[in-house]
Amino acid sequence: MAYKMPCAGGIAERLSDIVHDESAWTEFIRSGRAKKVSLAEHENVYFEGDRADRIYEVADGAVMLYKLLPDGRRQVVEILSGGGLFGLQAGELHDCSAETLVASTLHAADRRDVEAANELQSHITRCLLEQLQILHDHTVLLGRKNAFERVATFLMRFVPLRGGAGCLGPGPDADDRVILLAMTRQEIADYLGLTIETVSRIFSEMRRRNLVAVERHDRMRICDVCGICRLTGTH
Repeated sequence: MAYKMPCAGGIAERLSDIVHDESAWTEFIRSGRAKKVSLAEHENVYFEGDRADRIYEVADGAVMLYKLLPDGRRQVVEILSGGGLFGLQAGELHDCSAETLVASTLHAADRRDVEAANELQSHITRCLLEQLQILHDHTVLLGRKNAFERVATFLMRFVPLRGGAGCLGPGPDADDRVILLAMTRQEIADYLGLTIETVSRIFSEMRRRNLVAVERHDRMRICDVCGICRLTGTH
């Protein structure tokens, strides 16, 4: 019998149903089957090569996923905040390491429990679709954007509802936004595929242009959101 390719509309409808059913995951977390884990700043959740027997959700805080090359170079591959799911693996071992950026609370669930519960797959699917979109953007950032565009793109990810589809644009008041940077300059460099010297130089140039102002080591004011957005190479 010949295989009949399902129509795009049918696939879209099924995905829509999957993505919008989140109640089972909420009940799963509340049931106590997922343990709450509290970790300090810069504490490892797991290392690359560890057995992938748990799946994690960021309840509060921030976690970075990274890979190390044999010579010690590090590439931060993903940054997750509240609601972010990680530890999902195709194989039996973790393909990267996970470390908290700040003091964080995680929900840790047994991988076998999650994989055996069909009602939880809607939440898993939504998280994977969101992460796939983020990884597509990160691929473009690393492969085609210059250093200034990379730093500007990184800053814009902390400004909700600006810079992408459906951007609200500047309001009637000053077009500024205070953002919290939980990452060190080195961690930012490792995420953007740059050196720490390049990241520091670009931040200095942005300050010189009055685009940003550093208020604390972990707190920055974007003085001109549209100005930073125009530097991302997206528009």
